[in-house]
Amino acid sequence: MGAVESLLAGFGARVIATLAAIGRISIFAVRALLQLITPPFYGREIFNAFLSVGYYSLPVVGLTALFTGGALALQIYSGGARFNAEAVVPQIVAIGMVRELGPVLVGLMIAARVTSSIAAEIATMKVTEQIDALVTLSTKPMAYLVAPRVLAGLVMVPLLVGIGDIIGIMGGYLVGTGRLGFSETAYLSNTVDFLEMRDIVSSLAKGCAFGFIATLMGCYYGMGAGRGAQGVGRATKTSVVAAAVLILAANYVLTEAFFSA
Repeated sequence: MGAVESLLAGFGARVIATLAAIGRISIFAVRALLQLITPPFYGREIFNAFLSVGYYSLPVVGLTALFTGGALALQIYSGGARFNAEAVVPQIVAIGMVRELGPVLVGLMIAARVTSSIAAEIATMKVTEQIDALVTLSTKPMAYLVAPRVLAGLVMVPLLVGIGDIIGIMGGYLVGTGRLGFSETAYLSNTVDFLEMRDIVSSLAKGCAFGFIATLMGCYYGMGAGRGAQGVGRATKTSVVAAAVLILAANYVLTEAFFSA
């Protein structure tokens, strides 16, 4: 086999492997969604997942949004000064945080914190044969491990995005009124008047999609982890990378769907 044939064969093998992985993830996603509406339901696991994904993520989400909103206000003011357009700071901070930065930053923070945690936890359970023990006890791993976490992502991440949007706008407000000399009343008025319902809906929809992606990737790679400590580490790393890339890709698709001309 010549060099060209070897190159084409390697490329074809990679394409086939990628398509196979997409197929496996798609089947896993459908099974997870179906399990959300199929008994049995484990209330304690759902409650713990809601705490882990939502409540315990509040500090990192809040701090990230606060400093991002403040930095965004400074950057917009500095850039707008070149065109005598400093007055647009409240409007651009609001639309930037609600449409893009809020959902994306929250999604990436969830991928870093929650996806890695889910993947490591489930992968460790697989390595120590706890998942096999669940099956032996007639407990479905999809219902006990996957469904509660995916449900938490679908419900809690949009709430985190909404909170992050508010805190981010507040960060811009604090910098705008404290450092840049904006009137408090005028800043808030411009923010409220400029935002549209479509902006808020798109932000929450992105949060729902990003939460699903983040939790799904953690569960998928955790359930498919190899044996040993190396398998746990590989599953954790791969899940975070896959979640981050898919979140950014989904962000573009959703932005195109909501705001394309």
